[in-house]
Amino acid sequence: MSLAPHSDAIDCAWLLAEPGLRPAQAGMRIALEGERFGAIAPRDATGPAPRLLALPALANAHDHARTFRSATLGAFGQPLESWLPFLGTVPGMDPYLCAATSFARSLRHGVTNLMVHYTRVQGGMDYVDEARAVARAARDVGVRIGFAVAMRDRHGIAYDDDAAVLALLRPGIRDAVARRLVVQPVEPARQLALVDAVARMVEEEGLGAHVTVQYGPTAVQWCGTPLLEAIARASADTGRPVHMHLLETRYQRDWADAHHPGGIVRFLDAIGLLSPRLTLAHCTWARPDELALIAERGATIAVNTSSNLGLQSGIAPLAEMLRQGCRVAMGLDGMAFDEDDDALREMRLAYALHRGWGYERAMTPAQLWSFAAGHGPRSVGGALVSGGRIATGAPADLVLLDLEALDDDALFDDIDPLELVLARASGRHVAQVLVGGRLVVDAGRVLGIDEPALRAELLARMRAALAADPSHAQWRRTLGALAEDLGPLYREGRIGRCCG
Repeated sequence: MSLAPHSDAIDCAWLLAEPGLRPAQAGMRIALEGERFGAIAPRDATGPAPRLLALPALANAHDHARTFRSATLGAFGQPLESWLPFLGTVPGMDPYLCAATSFARSLRHGVTNLMVHYTRVQGGMDYVDEARAVARAARDVGVRIGFAVAMRDRHGIAYDDDAAVLALLRPGIRDAVARRLVVQPVEPARQLALVDAVARMVEEEGLGAHVTVQYGPTAVQWCGTPLLEAIARASADTGRPVHMHLLETRYQRDWADAHHPGGIVRFLDAIGLLSPRLTLAHCTWARPDELALIAERGATIAVNTSSNLGLQSGIAPLAEMLRQGCRVAMGLDGMAFDEDDDALREMRLAYALHRGWGYERAMTPAQLWSFAAGHGPRSVGGALVSGGRIATGAPADLVLLDLEALDDDALFDDIDPLELVLARASGRHVAQVLVGGRLVVDAGRVLGIDEPALRAELLARMRAALAADPSHAQWRRTLGALAEDLGPLYREGRIGRCCG
């Protein structure tokens, strides 16, 4: 549906045009000219300005458009390696319902550009038709997405050959695990053709303003070298972005060192993947020399603070990334701290964890804002896209916070509003969100869809599907047994460390 443009100008009590770089400005008027900001100047109106704090919209540089959250699926507390299979606990649903409710939750919390590494296919229809449903959901909600077609051809159960891993599991679960998780390889040419087909669909449907199609190799441990080489060549030929995971967990670090003793980042560089078109999600276990090469090649790193904490993956060396000159963006990975896609809280958590200790400063507010808002749009929309500032001519993506709620115990009139944001801002303070000059969230409500109704419909369908198919209870028990078996195998190095 088409969203109505906002009024020609926005008045605010405070403007943070470039947080951390420029001081807050009181009593400002922000003009809108189509999809971009017009003149920005002090208000000339009489009376007090509306109690609103204007700041650039946030970006989510790594996510998967998942609606159902980890604790809902019974996966809370699982490390990544045993958590991943739990994502298939529930049956596939209408992809429009799943995507629209996920996008709406992000948008309500101030995210206007978000990455969708589409690793959870709902099924039940042709893949291009499913991608069309996701793209239409982005249009209707009012967000911009990067849609990375997930690509893989090996290692469906763990970081080793599926047959070898199955032999290490208890006999009673092998057949069920094999039926559900063993990968059926698809040759690189067919996977590349699928990406091309999705891109054609987006163009033919006129959805390009909301969707940028990307190659989405899941990770090196899940993609053979011929597939990665083919993706690198295709990206160079087409200019299409690439989005992939790298070094998320210590077990992936072990696998990388065993299988790429010359260095996994140098391997990516040698085959032509390491370029400004590439976004690498996580890099939690990357080393300084690897970060230096990533920075030199101009790739982006999407750090997922809450996800890494929730999945017990580690704490990313964000300070070292910044020291090495890496372009670093914020990802939520569907795993924000309270499982609510609250990007403001995620930004604050990342700052608290990575800004430095005592009088040392490892991350400045300006670097934080580049992380939370400036670099993410590049991962979503391509290397020439930028964000994170309110300036004449820039895309009119804007978040307005309710100052009455944010500053509800005010005593002094000289408190920097940026300090209030960094101390306490969360999604509940979002009053309005604009995307390209259009009002898409007002008073906490997404205007493009009826989010509560769609969410209620999705839950009703899911509960009915689960009630109609009791086999899901047995699969959940199998997943619990699989998790019990995988733990010792990883801890003892019986999978993932042998290059064979």
